[in-house]
Amino acid sequence: MAKIAILKFPGTNCDYDVLWAIKSVGNLDAEIVWYKDFSVKGWDAIIIPGGFSYGDWLRAGAIAARTRAVERIAEAVSQGVPVLGICNGFQILIEAELLPGALLLNDSGKFVCRWIRLKIEKPKGPWLLLAYDGQEVDMPVAHAEGRYYVEDYIQIEALPKIKYLDGWNPNGSAYNIAGIGSSDGLVLGLMPHPERAAEPILVPRGFSTGGSIVFKSISKALKSGW
Repeated sequence: MAKIAILKFPGTNCDYDVLWAIKSVGNLDAEIVWYKDFSVKGWDAIIIPGGFSYGDWLRAGAIAARTRAVERIAEAVSQGVPVLGICNGFQILIEAELLPGALLLNDSGKFVCRWIRLKIEKPKGPWLLLAYDGQEVDMPVAHAEGRYYVEDYIQIEALPKIKYLDGWNPNGSAYNIAGIGSSDGLVLGLMPHPERAAEPILVPRGFSTGGSIVFKSISKALKSGW
């Protein structure tokens, strides 16, 4: 069975949520790995979950992005290993320049925690394998530094994206960007938490289990020999 590494840094706090979603929704094996013990070998995919790595010192994700573990993640990507960054994990991938753009303080200057509606655009790669262009999904956000910034939309126009629907942008992100992928979709980062929207019991009335698409997609990809 394919096996997924869930990378844990000092301050990570969503690791067990992701572990549960991978096993219960994706029906895959997974293990939480302390960042100092992480190596590339033996993993079919890698997830960097949410939290506050190193207490968000300097900038969210800035210190974790400069660890040997993230250097090894870059090595894994070069070998074709899928990588997902959720919330703080997305911030780490941005800081490590494995994804384009920057993540800044929310325009409100406040921590925001709420359910939002999203639209998937140009899905590509193993994390969005089962998604279709224009698909609308629901997930919650919980962050203080989630405002996506990029100088020119042309830089990301061709990339797979997850966008806040009009009127649902909680942080002032440019072009309503909630998540972005690499050109081949092998690397995906998103501020919303799919693990908190993966099963009906977690979802409030009026919203969907939008996060399940991510875990079902990686399961399908790995089981079909991605």
